[in-house]
Amino acid sequence: MVSNTLQSTKEQVEISCKSCGSKLLLSAHQLSTVCPYCGSPSVISRPPSEDIPSPTFVIGFQIDRERASELARAWLRRGNWLAPTSFKKALPNLIQGIYLPVYLYGTTAHSRYFAKIGENYTETETYTTRDANGKTVTRTRTVTKTEYRSLQGQHATYVMDVIVSASKGVSNAKFQEIEPYDLRAIRRFQPSMIAGWTAEEPSRSQAECFGLARQETHELIQRKLREFMPGDSHRDLQFDTQFSREFIDFALLPVWCFAVRYSEDKPPIQILVNGQTGRVAGKAPVSAAKIGSLVVGVLIFFVVIALFAVLMGQG
Repeated sequence: MVSNTLQSTKEQVEISCKSCGSKLLLSAHQLSTVCPYCGSPSVISRPPSEDIPSPTFVIGFQIDRERASELARAWLRRGNWLAPTSFKKALPNLIQGIYLPVYLYGTTAHSRYFAKIGENYTETETYTTRDANGKTVTRTRTVTKTEYRSLQGQHATYVMDVIVSASKGVSNAKFQEIEPYDLRAIRRFQPSMIAGWTAEEPSRSQAECFGLARQETHELIQRKLREFMPGDSHRDLQFDTQFSREFIDFALLPVWCFAVRYSEDKPPIQILVNGQTGRVAGKAPVSAAKIGSLVVGVLIFFVVIALFAVLMGQG
């Protein structure tokens, strides 16, 4: 159900529920809500602008609330052994399931590259040593050496499905940790697809997202060129890439957001769960006490090894 916008400010939007007529106040970047009085879902209809277009694609939730909570709790218990005990025992509080705004980017990349390619070869070396009786003995060994030669050329590839977060609430680095999404499940956006869910408009400009996408694509090209290099090894890889036929589409992808508060004087930790695949990401805090214990343990270990070596030498 689509609600008409009644009043808008920079920070908030006031709409009228078409089922019961209640006036609802929303964040300026929200695309949908549920009326607290009658439970009717509403999708906000706004005219697209150059910087905030209408969504083109959407992927639906496949991980439900209960499963997402289980995955978040399992992430807390698994690993994170340097985290404070209070963090590992904390219960993640569900903030919400949200359709996160992202941009899907694609381009044709043409690169000119230069590198030094290494070819391995073997040589037999002669060396002298002493045997158990102190007698000089001549031995041989085979060693591997590398000869480098210069290589330059061109490389072209088509890059698709680079995804960057358009939300200031979820940094692109954090979003990358819950990727990938299976884009075979993507569908053309219809307002009914997000009804009853929280959905957000982009809070990052399209120009900023273009920059993030190009940066991510540049890193992808670097990996592709490293894999493309012939020979046994390479070094000093340099390249210059030009992008053409760029496109960028606004899409909504499913994410479950959790917050873990483990200390009264510490900010909550954000945990994200991919609403399609269930992949979990977050940055666990580190316990200073556990780090201190680890350092002391390592020092004790090396002291014991040193004492053992001294005793063996005296024996």
